[in-house]
Amino acid sequence: MLNALLFSSGWLALAAAAQALATLALWAPLTSAGYRMAALVLAATLLVYNLDAVLPFKHLQPAAGSLRKVWQQQHRRVLAALASLAAAVGAALVWHDGWLAHAGWLAPLAGLALLYSWPIWRWRGRWWALREIPMLKGFLIAGVWSAVTVGLPVLLRRPPVLLPVEQLFGQRFCLVAALTVVFDIRDLSRDRAAHLRTLPVWLGQAGAKAVALVLLAGAMAFGLWRGTGPGILGITVGLAAAVVLAAREQRHEYFFALLTDGVLLVPAALYLGLR
Repeated sequence: MLNALLFSSGWLALAAAAQALATLALWAPLTSAGYRMAALVLAATLLVYNLDAVLPFKHLQPAAGSLRKVWQQQHRRVLAALASLAAAVGAALVWHDGWLAHAGWLAPLAGLALLYSWPIWRWRGRWWALREIPMLKGFLIAGVWSAVTVGLPVLLRRPPVLLPVEQLFGQRFCLVAALTVVFDIRDLSRDRAAHLRTLPVWLGQAGAKAVALVLLAGAMAFGLWRGTGPGILGITVGLAAAVVLAAREQRHEYFFALLTDGVLLVPAALYLGLR
């Protein structure tokens, strides 16, 4: 059951939904519309990550001892069914709450998320995906994640411009970008073999960790700038820094799927729990 929660991206989707809900709670009391928005974020995250997990070419790749890949290959139909269910729920919520009015803003985000792993253009004799653009992988993930968990609550509440939306976006972007470095360390050998240029491939593990710590310092700075209390902010950044420093390619899958993704759940859970 733990493998199902982690490797179906259920744990990650809960973190995304909680972050969106916590963002919304900064500006107004939570209502049924807010909870439906969080459910939409949950469904969208499950759709994107499980659709990516069932790509045909990924199941032709060797699992290379990865517990996550073995589980996903064994449960491909379950992941496809979960992605289909998430798509149906997400479509119903988009229609019910009028999100189609924001299609001009949401469609590019959906396109980036859904096409992240798909080979979409041909260059130098082979097809390339967005994730294969040198150094783009982690920053693309952080940008889409932050745009969804900050942008959707903004669209729902339409807060006055005086609210620190830009600072919150910067804080979340830096936190997520730092944690993507941890997953790039996990995939170091595979990315190197595939000639995928990520931070750990380019700078080595020590250099990539240094960049991640700088990003975490940026998250701290953005948080203090927008007036976040040092308690929750310090706990979140401290836990993220500990995960970054402890990251190694040989770590157990649970280190990445449970602990690293779990850091994303911490600030939202603390904020919502202390309200």
